[in-house]
Amino acid sequence: MIDTREFSWSVLFIWAGLSTVGLIAIYSATQGPVSEFLESFIQDNFSRQLMWISLSVVVLIAIQFTSPRTFQGVSYLFYGLCLILAVITIFAGIEVRGGRSWLSIFGLRLQISEYMKLATVLAVANYLTHKRNMSVGNVKTALTTVAIILVPAVLVLLQNDTGTALVIAALIPVVLFWSGLPYGLSLFIISPALIGYFSIINVWFGAIAALILIIAIFLLQKQTWLTVSSIVLGIVVVIGTEVALQEILLPHQRARVEAFVNPTLDPQGAGWNVLQAKTAIGSGGVYGKGFMEGTQTQLRFLPEQWTDFIYCVIGEEFGFLGAGLVLILYAALFLRLLHMAGAHKHPFAQLVIVGVTFIFFTHFVVNIGSATAVLPIMGIPLPFVSYGGNAFLANSIMLAICLNLHLYKRSFSIYS
Repeated sequence: MIDTREFSWSVLFIWAGLSTVGLIAIYSATQGPVSEFLESFIQDNFSRQLMWISLSVVVLIAIQFTSPRTFQGVSYLFYGLCLILAVITIFAGIEVRGGRSWLSIFGLRLQISEYMKLATVLAVANYLTHKRNMSVGNVKTALTTVAIILVPAVLVLLQNDTGTALVIAALIPVVLFWSGLPYGLSLFIISPALIGYFSIINVWFGAIAALILIIAIFLLQKQTWLTVSSIVLGIVVVIGTEVALQEILLPHQRARVEAFVNPTLDPQGAGWNVLQAKTAIGSGGVYGKGFMEGTQTQLRFLPEQWTDFIYCVIGEEFGFLGAGLVLILYAALFLRLLHMAGAHKHPFAQLVIVGVTFIFFTHFVVNIGSATAVLPIMGIPLPFVSYGGNAFLANSIMLAICLNLHLYKRSFSIYS
């Protein structure tokens, strides 16, 4: 019998709020005056999203009547199944916008990479639940954890879905840190991403970031081998990033990076998306131009305005207040989920909730960072707001599992 007093209604209300904001923005981006510039199948995005939300409501409710033991019990099976489907997708998947992430199963088109995120979180949480001996001197568990996460990340990357692959790979430092990995080793693991980011902006920025991180790792851990390794890693990342930018990346990929650094270099080409996104958000002012009144949105200047750049639609038509409300809702969601993880006694539940939270957080940072030109454009949707049925359902399932684990937190120990 479910005790509704233990249910986190606040998370459900936030989910409903973000979904409603998303529906309003999708409607404006596809049904307003802009519709005359759009293909008919894009004009149907609003009705399809409404259908997926309805399905997600049913699934979310059903999951609350599921034993929490189920998620731990099927984690490896679900992980293996998703790996098999991911391999099949590489060779027999449906190509959409250059990515081969879709697989048709009995006429239903599934984006396997979306469900791969959930499978990875469940599998790594189950593994680490029984391996709580994380330390610098015993890195076997850490390496196995990295392998569990990197295998699906590589498979998704082979589907040409770089954004989702990065989201999965980004789980590595989070789950290791939450499982007790020391600060210095945790910082060492995430240092390549930080150094690489600054190296893209400027090679000297990358070198300075590497130096700061090396000093921090030494002060935190005071391990000679780790300090030497961080020095070598820093040099490799800085030089490797520069070589990749100059010699390895294809012209269109290099143009996208250059547009991130300085979009005005090619305002009609690679820099177009960044400039239009910044213009849309900036022109909204405090109160916005009004529902379906945004010029960048309704005149079809914004690219993929119902998915990747939906935050720009909100910023233009509802201004600082509307864009700020979205940020507040996400902040409340992240804080509430982390509180749920901290309040739970079972390590599996803790790791699942933390993993799911970080997946949402990574999507949030990358999507809004891309829209505001803080990060390169990676084509990652905004959870519960951007159009995308598979993404919405997968995200809702992840959130529903977190709610379930919290709902049964007092009795979860009997399922250990």
